[in-house]
Amino acid sequence: MATHLKNLSDFSHTTIPSGKGYKIAIIVAEWNANITGALYQGAFETLLKHEVEEANILSLSVPGTFELTGAADILLNKRKDIDAVICIGCVIQGDTKHFDFICDAAAHGITNVGIKYSKPVIFGVLTTNDEQQAIDRAGGKHGNKGDEAAITALKMVEYSSGL
Repeated sequence: MATHLKNLSDFSHTTIPSGKGYKIAIIVAEWNANITGALYQGAFETLLKHEVEEANILSLSVPGTFELTGAADILLNKRKDIDAVICIGCVIQGDTKHFDFICDAAAHGITNVGIKYSKPVIFGVLTTNDEQQAIDRAGGKHGNKGDEAAITALKMVEYSSGL
């Protein structure tokens, strides 16, 4: 999907379920904190806007994007009352293959944790070529991926509870 002219956080075309009664965790990577902080804020505010009580939002941090998988797994193992986990991170392309390894591990790991626990574990990770692309997707001209992750969590909890 081309994003150069589009705000991806426009949800006017869809119905967003209420989060009333849901318990949702947000795990945010500390690496690239200026970006992940904005993504976290977007997710947190979106959950509140859609009736998730502040007391039902568990906020945790980990050192980097790579650690999101392990943290989500530990959390869901210990806390059976969590309805969904939003994983927030940002990996910006550098000069080495490190970017590829971290992005691949995070994507597969987050997916596998969701499958393991049969709970929504949301990939709210930016994987950008440069810092400006990350800024544009963390509250800039392309919206806020944190908002999108929160909406995805609400929709997937509703989906899983309706089966």
